[in-house]
Amino acid sequence: MITSYNKNIGTKHKALTINLDPAIYGTFAEIGAGQDVAAHFFKAGASSGTVAKTMSAYDMIFSDAIYGVQKVKRYVSEQRLIAMLEREYGLMIERLAEQRGSTSTFFAFSGTFSTLNYHKTNEGHGWMGVRFQLEPNGEYHEVVIHVKLIDNDANLQQQAVGILGVNLIYACFYYNETPSVFLMSLMDDLSKDRIQIDMVRFEGLRFAKVDNRLMSLHLVKYGFSDAALFGPDGKNMQPSEVLYKKHMVVIRGRFRPLINVHLDMLNTGVKQFMQEPDVDESKVVVVTELTLQALKERNADETADIDEKDFLDRVDILCSLGQTVLISNFHEYYKLVAYLSKITKLKVGVVLGYPNLEYIFSEEHYQNLPGGILESFATLFSRKVKLFVYPTLRDGLIWNCLKFTLPPHLIDLYRYLIANDKIEDIRHYNETNLHVQTDKVLELIKQGADGWEEYVPAEVATMIKERCLFGYPCEVPATNITDMGAENASLS
Repeated sequence: MITSYNKNIGTKHKALTINLDPAIYGTFAEIGAGQDVAAHFFKAGASSGTVAKTMSAYDMIFSDAIYGVQKVKRYVSEQRLIAMLEREYGLMIERLAEQRGSTSTFFAFSGTFSTLNYHKTNEGHGWMGVRFQLEPNGEYHEVVIHVKLIDNDANLQQQAVGILGVNLIYACFYYNETPSVFLMSLMDDLSKDRIQIDMVRFEGLRFAKVDNRLMSLHLVKYGFSDAALFGPDGKNMQPSEVLYKKHMVVIRGRFRPLINVHLDMLNTGVKQFMQEPDVDESKVVVVTELTLQALKERNADETADIDEKDFLDRVDILCSLGQTVLISNFHEYYKLVAYLSKITKLKVGVVLGYPNLEYIFSEEHYQNLPGGILESFATLFSRKVKLFVYPTLRDGLIWNCLKFTLPPHLIDLYRYLIANDKIEDIRHYNETNLHVQTDKVLELIKQGADGWEEYVPAEVATMIKERCLFGYPCEVPATNITDMGAENASLS
C-alpha cells in the first residue's frame, strides 16, 4: 500500500485505519509489558476486523511450552521473538488460509519486553517484530526492532511500547515502499527521551533492495540511537546481544580506505590485549568503529549529509576482512567507553594512534563539562579499560607514550595512568607502515597510480579495483599511469 507520510497522524487514528481495512487481519502476542499494543486496536473501535487473537504467555513454563526452549535462556531476546513470530504466523496460515486466505493479508505481531522492576534496578528494553503479507496468499515479509525504554516509570514504558507497536504495524502496511519514511514514522507520538531504537532488520521481497547496514546508519543519523552494530555478513545486530559479558577491543578510524597501518594497529593491539592477565581469550570480540563525524569529514560543509555510497564502500572493505562494525555518535572516547561499560563489566581495550592520545589530553575538548578533563577521565579511566597506543612518525622521529609531552599541570595525571596500567605503547609494530598516510594512499587510488596496492591488504586492493571504490578509475590511460608513477615515490 502506498500513502504519503504524515507525522501528525495519531496513534488512535493509525489503529482505526488498520481496523477499517478489510484485508488486514492478524494476531498479537505480547510478553512483559502488558498488552498495550493490542489494547490500542480494541480501544480504536472496529477491532473485530483486525484482531484474530491476542495472548500473553508471561509464565516462563507456559512460554517454553508454546514457543519452545531457546538456546539463549533470556526471555527478552531476539531468539524468543523469532520463535513467537514463527509460531503465531504459522498458526494464522494453518487455521485461516483456507477460509479467508484469498482476501486477507495476514500478520503476526510479537513483542517481548522487560520494563522497570519495582526497585528500578534494571534497564527497560525489548524486542518487537511483525511478520506480514502484502498481498493475499503472498510470501511473508518481516521487520524486527530492538528498543531501549528510557522512561523512569514502568507504566510510561508500557505506554511507549503500545504506541511504538502501533507505529510499527502501520508502517509495515503503509510505508513499506520507503524505508527511510518507515523508520521516521516509528517515532510518531514518541520522543528520543522515551525510547531508543538501536537495531532494525528488514526481510522479504519488498525489502530486497534495502541494505540493513544503511538502516543502522539511519538509526544513528536520525538520533534514534547513539550506536548501531552489524556483522561481517551485513546483518544488523543488537549490541547487548553480541557484546554482553564479553571483552572488547575497539579500533576507531575513518577507514577511507583501510590500509596496512590500520591492520597492523588492529593485529598488534589485539595481540597485546590478549596477553593481559585479566582477559579471557575465549570471550574477546573485536569491533571496528565508524563515527558520524568521521563519515562527514570528507565534506567541507559540516552540515552536508553523509554520502551513503561512501559509507558502504568503507563498510564493504571492513566486512570483507571479517570485521564487526559499530556506527556511533560518540565523538569523545569517554562517551564510547561509558556506552560499552553499560553492556559489559569485563575489560575493554581501545586501540588508537598517537595523535588520538594527544586529542584525549587536549583540555579544549572538555569545555562543555563542568569538571573539564577530570570529569571525562573519571568516566574513561574508572572503567576496566586500557588504551593501546600505536606510534606515529613526525619529522623522522617515532613518537610514542614515552615521548608524550604535556603541560606541567597534567604530567602527574598522565604518570598516574601509566603507573596504573591504563595506557600502554603497542610493541612489535611494523615500522615501515609509519611512512604511509591514508590520505595520500587515497589520492593515489583516485589517480589510478601504479603501485598503490602495496599499501593496502591484498583483498582490499582487489575489491577496490573490481568495484571501482573510493574514486578508483576502472579504465586508466597508459600515459597517465606513467606520468603519475613518480608521485608514488614517497608517501611520508
